[in-house]
Amino acid sequence: MLSASGPSFWRIELPHSASAVPLARALVRTALADLGTAATDCDTAELLTAELVANAVEHTSSSTPIELVVELLPSGCQVEVHDGDPEPPGNLDRSSDDACPDPWQEHGRGLLLIRTLSSDCGHRRTDSGKAVWFRLPAAG
Repeated sequence: MLSASGPSFWRIELPHSASAVPLARALVRTALADLGTAATDCDTAELLTAELVANAVEHTSSSTPIELVVELLPSGCQVEVHDGDPEPPGNLDRSSDDACPDPWQEHGRGLLLIRTLSSDCGHRRTDSGKAVWFRLPAAG
């Protein structure tokens, strides 16, 4: 279900499956274009959105929906992925001593990408689980 809640906000429910990842990438690009944020780096927004959605699909119960929220901010945009698990997503804290992920491991780079490429990121509890978010600045 898609709803535009004003000129600066998009919210859409995604399937709880791997098909949500490419769908979310296309939707975030469309939402940013629709919201008039051509100045925001859409490629980075797509990449980070894909990481958040992939984590939600992999680490939460398939009985709970995943929701994508894209919001235009005066300073850029914020993207949130809501899921039904209230547990924190892992380490989203920015740290100067970030360890490099093992290059032989299949997992472990998503949160590092989010911490590195976003201007801010975090998570918060919601009534139905949590929201994990990142912000991207307007391109200058």
